[in-house]
Amino acid sequence: MLATRKPLVLSLLGVLMLSAGPGFAQDAAPHDDNARIRLAMLQPPRSGLTPLSDDAFKLSRWSAAETLIRLDPDGLPQPFLATAWAQVDDHTWRFVIRKDVKFHDGTDLTPERVVASLVAATQAAPKPRILDGVELEITADGDDAVLVRSRDVDPLIPNRLSSPQLAILAERAYGADGRVNPIEAGTGPFVLKEINGTTSAKLDRFDGYWGERAQVAGIDADYVPDGTARAAALRTGTAHVVEAIPVSQAALLDQNLIHEVPMPRTNTLYLNTKNGAFANSEMRRIAAAAIDRETIVRMVYEGRADVARGLLGPALPWADGLRAAVGAPEPGDASGAKIVLATFTDRAELPEVAVFLEQQLTQAGFDVTMEVRQYAHIEADALAGRFDAFILSRATVLDSGDPVAYMFSDFACEGSFNISQLCDQDVDAALRRAAEAAAGEERQRAIIEAEAAILATHAAVPMLHERVIQGEAADVVEAVRDPRERELVNTRTHIRAE
Repeated sequence: MLATRKPLVLSLLGVLMLSAGPGFAQDAAPHDDNARIRLAMLQPPRSGLTPLSDDAFKLSRWSAAETLIRLDPDGLPQPFLATAWAQVDDHTWRFVIRKDVKFHDGTDLTPERVVASLVAATQAAPKPRILDGVELEITADGDDAVLVRSRDVDPLIPNRLSSPQLAILAERAYGADGRVNPIEAGTGPFVLKEINGTTSAKLDRFDGYWGERAQVAGIDADYVPDGTARAAALRTGTAHVVEAIPVSQAALLDQNLIHEVPMPRTNTLYLNTKNGAFANSEMRRIAAAAIDRETIVRMVYEGRADVARGLLGPALPWADGLRAAVGAPEPGDASGAKIVLATFTDRAELPEVAVFLEQQLTQAGFDVTMEVRQYAHIEADALAGRFDAFILSRATVLDSGDPVAYMFSDFACEGSFNISQLCDQDVDAALRRAAEAAAGEERQRAIIEAEAAILATHAAVPMLHERVIQGEAADVVEAVRDPRERELVNTRTHIRAE
């Protein structure tokens, strides 16, 4: 048993406010109830918009599919299709299901329907990422709740159930062949009506929604992979809301129409602690001291990024408040130590970052050779420890809204994405404490302690935290600027009436 654990019970108090997030005040001006929001999306769907893939995040961003739990800005679980939950024992959680919810096809949300959706996810091949290494048993508990039992003790079960890949869909969505078709199958304020391959999708307002009525008549989403074309869509008024405008295009646009959103993504220099020059901790310290973060942010990102103070950035607002100030390492001389610095071309800024790092490390006395390839052709070598240093833009909270999984993957002895080849007993002990801590401030403090243990090894040198640049037309009100990219349009998003 967990000696200090208190039962966690959360209940819905009054009407659930589907807010657009911090900093957004509700606009009192009249809105056009018949307007449709036009979106220019970054990437087309890869799997026909099945929620069991990364396409689930599109369904979530369009407010078409919903989960049992949603996360607040601090990554803490809040009610959604579940109105309350409690931890029954070390392995079991009970979730009370919201009443009077209709799917888009008119059928009722029931505990049995929740069980069927979650079981389908656990049996999918491949499983949704959020269930990687997780074994769950889900059963109905009476006519108002479900029980979720985990094989291992897992304090993050509520967080896991917030993943868009675990959205609850109507029976009609699930085909006998295992395919999932989300058309008219969700519970959100917008109903998916058309999937036009990798070109576009159409959604209409769902007037049977259990919460606030949407303030626009629908959503027309176009997939525009080319960044210049997305910027042009904003400039010409073709789109109301545009995802991920490239830094190179941002300066060419009306600055009143672009908004920078801190991302839970850190641009990090990973140093190989097992082989080569950086197996020596003093060499890692010299490299860490050589990095000029401010110059990289100013010259490569044109100031549209945040200088890193740790692995976790401003997209996790609680991190900085718990982090203790740490002095910068003292500069040193690498005396000609030979290193291979590598990165990939898929993110346009990274080769530019590599050029600046080459200069800075050379000034510190390293003899630097650079290697740059496409990610698909370099990942295996990076994971095998064939480079001395590797530049990576890394998501830090993954699907659960919690950074422990990322830290384990990248820095634990048994980590599956351990580019630094790090195996440090103090780090592993700190990661275990963080993994076992209950959600909330206790877990946050343990996470920051684990971050400090990792940074003390200089196996990873966080350089900057990325931002995404979101475009919004002047007449758009309350589009959601979500660091986790789970929301974009919700019930309060609207077009200001002329």
